[in-house]
Amino acid sequence: MFNSLSGRFLILTIIFVMLAEVLIFVPSVARFREDYLLARLERAQIASLALEADAMLDPALEVELLRNAEVYNVVLRRDEVRQLALSSPLPAPVAASYDMRNPSGLTLIADAMRTLVNTDDDIIRVFGNPVREGGLMIEVTMDEMPLRDAMLAYGRNILILSAFISIVTACLLFLAVQVLLVRPIKGVVDHMQSYAKAPEDARQIITPTAGVRELRDAEEALQTMQQQLTGALKQKERLAQLGGAVAKVSHDLRNILTSAQLFTDRIEGSDDPLVIRMAPKLVNSITRAVNLCETTLAFGRVEEPAPALARVNLAQIVDDVVDSERLAAGDYDLVITDEIPPMLTLRADGEQLYRVLSNLVRNARQAIMASGNAGEIILRASEDDQAWSILVRDTGPGLPKKAQEHLFQAFQGSVRKGGSGLGLVIAADLVRGHGGRLELLETSENGTSFLIKLPKADLALTSAAE
Repeated sequence: MFNSLSGRFLILTIIFVMLAEVLIFVPSVARFREDYLLARLERAQIASLALEADAMLDPALEVELLRNAEVYNVVLRRDEVRQLALSSPLPAPVAASYDMRNPSGLTLIADAMRTLVNTDDDIIRVFGNPVREGGLMIEVTMDEMPLRDAMLAYGRNILILSAFISIVTACLLFLAVQVLLVRPIKGVVDHMQSYAKAPEDARQIITPTAGVRELRDAEEALQTMQQQLTGALKQKERLAQLGGAVAKVSHDLRNILTSAQLFTDRIEGSDDPLVIRMAPKLVNSITRAVNLCETTLAFGRVEEPAPALARVNLAQIVDDVVDSERLAAGDYDLVITDEIPPMLTLRADGEQLYRVLSNLVRNARQAIMASGNAGEIILRASEDDQAWSILVRDTGPGLPKKAQEHLFQAFQGSVRKGGSGLGLVIAADLVRGHGGRLELLETSENGTSFLIKLPKADLALTSAAE
């Protein structure tokens, strides 16, 4: 119990209430002592009035008056004359004197503490002002032990009352904490445990109900996190299912393409000029398709190979990409301009670079054709001491805002209806594998530009390949 939040609140409440009562106890006892002594002075003054009424008191009556006043002697001072009003023998010498005429608070507290710690049966002298202007001063001698006993009894009453108040306050606070804090927190914990058992079940997502603002903020934050996690798990599940399906399709497609590759060997022997011109491109396309299937299968086994870096002629790769996309565009009013320097050689994996450029150019072509307007795609390349740069620019309609926000996220960055959004994700991953980066330079209603940066530094390329 005491390790719980409510249990600790209970203990702290008792401690704080008792501490407050202790702070109240000291001045309260000091005030009680002052009232006690003033009452004795007043009773002694009343007893002395009998002497004024009858100058000759019977000794027995004088003793009774002193006993009722609980003092030994009463001295009144009138007109600077000190007069012994009532007297009796003192059992012991006077041990201390206390002046009750306008004492300070600290003096009262110090005298009260001194009385409490003193266990001797001392005789004390007390000075005070007579009531109703009955003189200049009144002085009495009395036992201190009855005063101490009365102070202890009063202190015990205060402590008992404090303990009762502490217990009642602590119980009320305990119940309040249970209702306002512990129960809602336990509800949140129960929701978290239920959600942990089936995070993909959207019904387990918490619904904020707390009335306390801080707890409601926590519930809302937990709700947002659970919604995001559930969405991510569903997406990963779809990706896993898609990966399994793609692996199966790639396996069968690789076998089909391998058979087609055997047929192309015979086609290459044809004397037909058109066949002679188209056969190498067909062979290259089928070879790339086979490699893509093998790479997909490897990826499905979490064995995506590092790029096989070699010196490749960029113009040849771009030429294959351009020919393929021109064929796909058919008679559509689309111009694909190749401005790659013929002799530009860079260090990269030729097959992976082909896939990167093919994805970018294909996306540009599909965007232009979807707009229904004529367009142009331009490919440029340059190099400096640090890197090779490849620019792919189009005059299409530009990327919508949603696509820009999720540009390199699978299944979220697609512009075309029905698209998977994997093209740019694959392209970015392949470029990153070379130690480079793929970035969106600009996009507007006038077109979109992507830039591929491949570093020349062997260290960067080696690190990317590992």
